Amino acid sequence: MGSFLINTLCYLSLSLILTASATTNRPFSDHFAETKPTPTAIKTTRLHFYFHDIVSGKKPTAMRITGPKNAFGTTVIIDDPLTIDTKRGSKVVGRAQGLYAMASQHDPSLLMAITFVFSHGKYNGSALSVMGRNFVLEAVREMLVVGGSGIFRFARGFALANTVRYNLKTGDAVVQYNVTVMHA
Repeated sequence: MGSFLINTLCYLSLSLILTASATTNRPFSDHFAETKPTPTAIKTTRLHFYFHDIVSGKKPTAMRITGPKNAFGTTVIIDDPLTIDTKRGSKVVGRAQGLYAMASQHDPSLLMAITFVFSHGKYNGSALSVMGRNFVLEAVREMLVVGGSGIFRFARGFALANTVRYNLKTGDAVVQYNVTVMHA
């Protein structure tokens, strides 16, 4: 009878230990399993502006930081003005901050990783992040809007870019952007 009692106590102890560890070592997803319905109001915004990429002069807004000039590996950091018109002195509505790099060995394609930071009107303080391939010889290039902040929280969409003006001598460019974005 003594061994029966010892076996029963061992079995009960083991059961309690396994039950306790099962409740404290739950899978990660069980800790955050609560789902709440949210309003599904999605807004669509269309933006139109000009990106002034200035690599020449005393105050460039784009600087090559590595790689041979205009060849595979060239990487440029930017803080370009976004304006409402193609003219260099037109009203600034934000900045394009980020980088682009020559990411193809075979054609003039850039990898764009840029945040459009808006500083005017109802979009002041809001931003959109754009990423994607920019094959510069195409008339119109499409890139992804991968996120946003402020008014553009939960943003997704696309940006269409087309070069309005490019100076072969200086490398300065004006690019028109038409951005369509869905957001909360």
